[in-house]
Amino acid sequence: MSEFGAYIKARRGELGLSLRAFCVAGGLDPSNWSKMERGRLRPPQGATLERYAHLLEFEEGSDDWHTLFDLAAAEAGRIPKDLQGPELVRKLPVLFRTLRESENHGGSDSEALLEELKRKIKDA
Repeated sequence: MSEFGAYIKARRGELGLSLRAFCVAGGLDPSNWSKMERGRLRPPQGATLERYAHLLEFEEGSDDWHTLFDLAAAEAGRIPKDLQGPELVRKLPVLFRTLRESENHGGSDSEALLEELKRKIKDA
């Protein structure tokens, strides 16, 4: 199962809706939605993803809203649209190197990794 698929399935469960009931209420194809929850279909982008976010009752601009869009972008191998820009692109190599170094050294706790990223990005 994909992270995106697990996320939307968990949210549907939080809403207390079966797959079929959710799809009927939203005018969706249950077979395709099931495939998306199981990671068999790629996450949608653009207006379709916004529609799904509203059907899942995510508040626009909330952490959950951004998580949904970030997971969809990540699984498509994209940078989220709201983060695209020359400043971020310039800092991405630092992020990638720091993550690789962390993995190569057995990982580190999130606080230490965050502090290291802040230091390296500031110096970049």
